[in-house]
Amino acid sequence: MSITKEAKARVIKKFRRHDQDVGSAEVQIAVLTDRIRNLTEHFKIHKKDYHSRRGLLQLVGRRKRLLEYLRRKDFDSYKKLIEKLKLRK
Repeated sequence: MSITKEAKARVIKKFRRHDQDVGSAEVQIAVLTDRIRNLTEHFKIHKKDYHSRRGLLQLVGRRKRLLEYLRRKDFDSYKKLIEKLKLRK
């Protein structure tokens, strides 16, 4: 259910601002989105896994707060990130 180190490193490399960046809001949102998508696939198979569903809801809430922060601080990077991650339609 969790993502592998290689997958996380790939996501960080794609969304980082500079070479040493591993904790910016964009990177955190991208990693959370990858974990959320992974858990969503898990729930297609395991429909009654309610304990993991609670964790999913916590991840969604954390991503929502980070997106709101990014929207307030840097609207241009927020729009770019939303488009790259295909979060809004």
